[in-house]
Amino acid sequence: MPLTVADIMDAPTPTVEPEDTVERVLRVLNEHDLSGVPVVNSGGRCVGIITEADLVLAGEDADLHLPHYFELFGGFVFLESLGHFEERLRKATAALARDLMTEDPVTIEASASVQDAAHLISRSKHNRLPVVEHGRLVGVITRVDVLEALTRE
Repeated sequence: MPLTVADIMDAPTPTVEPEDTVERVLRVLNEHDLSGVPVVNSGGRCVGIITEADLVLAGEDADLHLPHYFELFGGFVFLESLGHFEERLRKATAALARDLMTEDPVTIEASASVQDAAHLISRSKHNRLPVVEHGRLVGVITRVDVLEALTRE
């Protein structure tokens, strides 16, 4: 019988809540030696994920500059989208997990096959996926978990 995500997932998995402080998020990541942690609401639903990429402004995001603009008739006309700047600013000044997290993360059902997980990880380019059953978090699966399972089969 083919392996499922439930067979190889890490469960139970550490989590944080949207109202947890960034300091608590960092403590959970450090204590469990994780590169990412799911964010769950009081009902156990996975509402976000925080990864190392959310914690570090790198590359073009390292400089937090205002988008280019010019003045016209006493107002400002921005030449770039403000959405990207607002997202970087929100994460740079985050005090709570909800400000730092990536909302609506890519998830996978516990009943999915390991091959389905491999395809989803490859397509989404994520290193870890929250595993859900009926919308509630039940574990996490990583790229390494999937690779090890595929080499065993």
